[in-house]
Amino acid sequence: MEIIQSIILGIVQGLAEFLPISSSGHLVLISSLFHWQDQGLAFDVALHLGTLIAVLIYFRKDWKLIIKNSYLIKNLRILNFKLKTKELKSDMLFIIIIATIPGVFVGLILGDYAETVFRNPILVASTLFIGALLLFYADKIGRKNGDILKLTLKMGIIIGLFQAFAIIPGVSRSGITITAALLLGFSRTSSARFSFLLSTPIIIGAGIMEFPNLLAGGLDINIFIGILTATISGYMAIKYMLKYLENRNYNIFVGYRLVLALVIFCLLR
Repeated sequence: MEIIQSIILGIVQGLAEFLPISSSGHLVLISSLFHWQDQGLAFDVALHLGTLIAVLIYFRKDWKLIIKNSYLIKNLRILNFKLKTKELKSDMLFIIIIATIPGVFVGLILGDYAETVFRNPILVASTLFIGALLLFYADKIGRKNGDILKLTLKMGIIIGLFQAFAIIPGVSRSGITITAALLLGFSRTSSARFSFLLSTPIIIGAGIMEFPNLLAGGLDINIFIGILTATISGYMAIKYMLKYLENRNYNIFVGYRLVLALVIFCLLR
């Protein structure tokens, strides 16, 4: 890989991971556009490490409070694991852990397809288009009055089930989880905020699973540049997207996905 390739892919990853436009889909499309050899899922995971750093830095205070106030953490004892269902239903840390399980399960089952069959421009264009329609529908009909503090275990599981579809490039992990949260009545900013928090454990899990492949391929300057640029662009994407959503809707992202999907279909013809 050339350094410029790592920089471009890192920037694309950082922006597209948190904007509802699909980071994995854009990585596939960018490589196809410039006729770059597919960098593979291991390099994608390295870029996800950059976005993980970004989300941990931005939400460091949130995570500190989530862990500090967790009923799960406070009552976890060796040989004395007694937890009350009522408290767990409102425990943010527990909800995030449970909501992550569907994505992990699907990732383990369909991981090989994610590296081969799913990395296809036609599939990416199709999922970009369908995902745009779903996001538009959810943003239009959602009540948009729910706050993240009102999140329940049931809601978390529903959003987690939606997240499982993000293994397909073009779906967008943030896009599909934001769509689910909007359908459940959450505000635009709360939907995005929980989506970003929910990304943390699944990115960590993917990194652990693919780290041996990353080491096997060798760590070089391109890897570190990709991680750095993904971290910077990811942090900026989180910051300005949350600010943007304070008084605007998701239509700009819907329009972008639709136009990009149509352009891809035309080029493929």
